[in-house]
Amino acid sequence: MSVSVSAPLSSTARRLTATAVAAGTLLAVAALPAAADDHPAHAHRQGVVISDVHLADPHQTRGHRSERVLNTEWVEITNNTRRDVNLDGWTLSDQHGHTYTFRHYRLDGRATVRVHTGYGHDTRRDLYQDRRTSVWDRRDTATLRNDHRRSVDSLSWDDTHRGPRPGHHHR
Repeated sequence: MSVSVSAPLSSTARRLTATAVAAGTLLAVAALPAAADDHPAHAHRQGVVISDVHLADPHQTRGHRSERVLNTEWVEITNNTRRDVNLDGWTLSDQHGHTYTFRHYRLDGRATVRVHTGYGHDTRRDLYQDRRTSVWDRRDTATLRNDHRRSVDSLSWDDTHRGPRPGHHHR
């Protein structure tokens, strides 16, 4: 049978023990992997996202529905992954329900496409909604949904900022 006898710890030994425990805790926390979802500021950099919006000049769009003016109004969709993404059946809509449906379009990995409001000939980098009137308001939200109607990304802006408001990018 063995008997253990504990001697009182000196103050120096207590400090060293406390320091070692604290250092071990910090190392354990630092060793944990950080999930991207834990960092909302970086969430907009993953997957397929609404990367930019350009609104048509309101002075030109009032009563003026020219193809040229409407094509200066666009939303950019960016694929930040390395793989191509089939956008067939995906939708891009505003808060009033104006909806554009992607048809037979595959967005290459690390590529961006602009979805213009007006008329034009679709290419790999530019798609056209073929609308005769402006879609995006001075205060609006663009929402991108996949072919299962699940929200993939949204971006909001208001009339005090010419374009998307920083920090209002949602996944």
